[in-house]
Amino acid sequence: MTSDVIVDLAALGEDFTRDPYPVYAGLRARGPVHHIRMPEGAEAWLVVGYEAGRAVLADERLSKQWRNASPALGVKQVSAGITMLSSDAPDHTRLRKLVTRAFTPRRVDELAPRVQEMTDAFVDAMLAAPDRRADLVEALSFPLPITVICELIGVPTLDQDTFRHWSNISVSAPLLEDRLDAAKTINEYLTDLLESKRSRPGDDLISALIHAADQEGGDHLSHDELLGMAWLLLVAGHETTVNLISNGMLALLSHLDQLAALRADFDGLIDNAVEEMLRYDGPVETPTYRFTKEPVEIGGTLIPGDGQLVLVALADADRDPARYAEPDRFDIRRDARGHVAFGHGIHYCLGAPLARLEARIAVRTLLDRCPDLALDIHPAAIQWRTGMMMRGPEQLPVRW
Repeated sequence: MTSDVIVDLAALGEDFTRDPYPVYAGLRARGPVHHIRMPEGAEAWLVVGYEAGRAVLADERLSKQWRNASPALGVKQVSAGITMLSSDAPDHTRLRKLVTRAFTPRRVDELAPRVQEMTDAFVDAMLAAPDRRADLVEALSFPLPITVICELIGVPTLDQDTFRHWSNISVSAPLLEDRLDAAKTINEYLTDLLESKRSRPGDDLISALIHAADQEGGDHLSHDELLGMAWLLLVAGHETTVNLISNGMLALLSHLDQLAALRADFDGLIDNAVEEMLRYDGPVETPTYRFTKEPVEIGGTLIPGDGQLVLVALADADRDPARYAEPDRFDIRRDARGHVAFGHGIHYCLGAPLARLEARIAVRTLLDRCPDLALDIHPAAIQWRTGMMMRGPEQLPVRW
């Protein structure tokens, strides 16, 4: 059957932005697929629950290519160029192959000393605050990932506050016009960056992508592909990790028993704690868009095949009691493996090893250096980022 009832999530306002989990759970109790109006205004088909969501993430009947989107949706591509997140196989396979070697677990582990050095410097600066208070997003969650990714891809000294403003607007602003304006500014910056790297290559990932060829076929990236790759690495490469660190620390500081358990056995629990942070309150609420190329039946609901927008509620999949017992309980000892915080299928997050590394180092350093770290705000008063894609606080006041 095809549902004619539209669930208006936009009407729920800040309550939904602050805590979407009960809303998703209510929808899940009624079935896996719902026709919704997003807070951003566009209509979409939302898939809830673990099994249905995971299946959709790997469903090749759904396309990531924007040319397959219905014009009636009123949505437009914000990111620049051609990215892995807006490509289907075999184009996606080819693009991913060209950059995969930079994000293997071994290559990422080699970055650990440098990530630790950066983290120490940011925490030093934070602890110098005379009133022993800080916004953790401003002090560490944002500057660490953006500095790591800038160094990795070879971006020269960047006005990080300005770029953070552009990036936040491009992925989270309620109005499409604002997102497009910010994206245009980022595109112009990245185009200039690519030109400078082409004429003066360095020992960095962007230079390597410009000049290196696929070992098998001598395959170079086109300009649009390079622009898309730069966008993906710089914007997506830091946005998710910002939220992972912020959401993870918020969960720990809101669950003092779990914080104490982690302090008591850091070596034994940190890896599992990061996985539980990802499951419990992951950095991506719904992934980038998928579009129908043909009618698709999911959970007994027939979604038309005319370029309809399909979203997977990653946040709900990882709170599904059919997959995780007591899913609303934050428990760093639980087996959180199998979560879909980084996606599933061919679009599984390429930067997952780097995000995990940065989260482990950031959390450990904070807890080592700040034995009495505590929230400096009631959790209910936290302002959350708008939109259904990114899930994270705008600020996270802490004291020590």
